[in-house]
Amino acid sequence: MVGEVALRTHGNASSKYERHVLVCGGTGCTSSGSPKIIEELEKEFAEKGLTDKVKIVKTGCFGLCERGPIMIVYPEGSFYSRVKVDEIPRIVDEHLIGGNPVKEFLYEETVAGDEIKSLDDTSFYKKQHRVALRNCGVINPEDINEYIGRDGYQALGKVLTTMTPEDVIQTILDSGLRGRGGGGFPTGMKWKLARNIVPNADQKYVCCNADEGDPGAFMDRSVLEGDPHVVLEAMSIAGYAIGATQGYIYVRAEYPIAVERLNIAIKQARENGMLGKNIFGTDFCFDIDLRL
Repeated sequence: MVGEVALRTHGNASSKYERHVLVCGGTGCTSSGSPKIIEELEKEFAEKGLTDKVKIVKTGCFGLCERGPIMIVYPEGSFYSRVKVDEIPRIVDEHLIGGNPVKEFLYEETVAGDEIKSLDDTSFYKKQHRVALRNCGVINPEDINEYIGRDGYQALGKVLTTMTPEDVIQTILDSGLRGRGGGGFPTGMKWKLARNIVPNADQKYVCCNADEGDPGAFMDRSVLEGDPHVVLEAMSIAGYAIGATQGYIYVRAEYPIAVERLNIAIKQARENGMLGKNIFGTDFCFDIDLRL
């Protein structure tokens, strides 16, 4: 659940910060003004001495775009929706300094009399179990450390140090993972064919098709904007399994936020040894580039 995961990630985080304010930085909320919300928060924090006490986290999409801009305050988990710039000073004074959430600005479904309900108890979220989107709306997608803090790159490390390519392919076959298109082609079979049909090819590639042609289809965009490192890690695992050393992500040029965050993620992964030569001290080499 979004709220439970975020509470564990930010509400119970051992750090110098007393609170974390998560502001949606996905396309929907960006379009409805979330950058101005962040600017006003930074201004208020500087004026009132909160910069070192409250951390602002620009996340990916929470999913409830119609209620944007969205802002959540942890550890309470108070869910502010359709936030306006002129509401920020009052939220800062009454909630972040005074400790009392401003109920009239909260998402109405989370307010029940004197009680403030969990985000996960709302009708939109209570039936959701996120898998591909588990980190979206929870972490800062522009900070590799937040991804690592959510067990990011552990799967790649395990694969490279304890498994053969054949082990990886068999694991994917056993999982039953399939493509999300109409054909539902088994992912493990695709990897097995890619590895075995031309086993001694001079060069193989992993291609991630992140182009969405259907109007209003933002599935890929949400992952790329909110959790780009998960795509890089998965492509690296696929590369190891099939014997590829180069990956390409084909992404729409009309998705500037996704492109920017992918570029940041690729740079950070290279700097931290998650892409490039001898990943995790092994002889596996793999790199990723974008094609717009």
